[in-house]
Amino acid sequence: MAALMARSGLRSASLLLRQGAKSKAAEAPKRSFSASAHDDASEAAKWEKIAYGGIFTCTILSIYNLSKGHPHYEETPAYTYLHIRNKEFPWGPDGLFEAKHHDH
Repeated sequence: MAALMARSGLRSASLLLRQGAKSKAAEAPKRSFSASAHDDASEAAKWEKIAYGGIFTCTILSIYNLSKGHPHYEETPAYTYLHIRNKEFPWGPDGLFEAKHHDH
């Protein structure tokens, strides 16, 4: 990294010497980055349009999906094997650990 910075400094110094140090001494050479080639305002406007388009599309799709009804299926039969309780519950209507009465 340091070698790269040193090379860049030497390159800019040699450019200054070639172009005449007196005329360009106050002005450093402008570095061009890859990001500076794009216009920031046009990029922001593009992504703003994309965001609004996405909002509009999602709103329309959600309205469409919510306007459709959902299917109603038949009730499942009350099979006896679905509610098997082999063990007594430790609670009852009067409190915890109620003893089960077998006189009924």
